[in-house]
Amino acid sequence: MCRSIKPLRLPDRPASEEEIHEAALQYVRKVSGYRKPSKVNQAAFDAAIAEVAAATRKMLETLSTKGSQA
Repeated sequence: MCRSIKPLRLPDRPASEEEIHEAALQYVRKVSGYRKPSKVNQAAFDAAIAEVAAATRKMLETLSTKGSQA
């Protein structure tokens, strides 16, 4: 992947919705090879971003951190 990908889960605060969306967008761009998809591919691109964001949100909600129980 890419060295510019930043950690999303920080120990001092939960990830914001904007951070989750930006991470999903970065992932979909990297995997698809498109920075901006064509109009014909826009719906598929947007759906993939939403699905990756939902999976990311779900995973972050279920992670156990030091001192917590999930």
